[in-house]
Amino acid sequence: MSKDIMIRPATAEDALCIGVLGMQVFLDTYATEGIRSSIANEALQAFAPQAITQLLAEPDIALLVAECNQHLVGFAQVKLDTRHAMIATANVAELQRLYIQERFTGLGIGYRLLQAAEQCAAQGGASLLWATVWDGNARALAFYPRRGYALLGAPTYTFQGETHGNRLFGKALGLAPA
Repeated sequence: MSKDIMIRPATAEDALCIGVLGMQVFLDTYATEGIRSSIANEALQAFAPQAITQLLAEPDIALLVAECNQHLVGFAQVKLDTRHAMIATANVAELQRLYIQERFTGLGIGYRLLQAAEQCAAQGGASLLWATVWDGNARALAFYPRRGYALLGAPTYTFQGETHGNRLFGKALGLAPA
């Protein structure tokens, strides 16, 4: 299990580090064949400090960070009240990102962030938390079922004019905190 890891809500002061960490994990995960314009543009747009600052200001988005010795090593991004066409349940939330720096994977940090995200979603009134996972992300495809998430469908995701296959996972949330 992870040692000296603190999970806490992100603050405005975390925006720069979240952006850089997000870009690093995004590129490690999705740029498996190198960098091309679509990947570069998506990374620069999604993880610019201004974009993270805007996310932090959104009332229906929660950013949670994992910190080790005053260094960010992971984060989770939850958006409340976010429906998906493949989910009939009302009052659902989306786990938009669960990013762990590569050298900190396998220590239980992702699980702890996921638990915190589930609690956050439940406290926000969600009865189900869902996430989409890229078909090429074998680690995440195995992670969610181990954590009680059911496969709900196979949507596609389009960014920068490219369409990619995904898997949609969801988990019913209990009323009591975990």
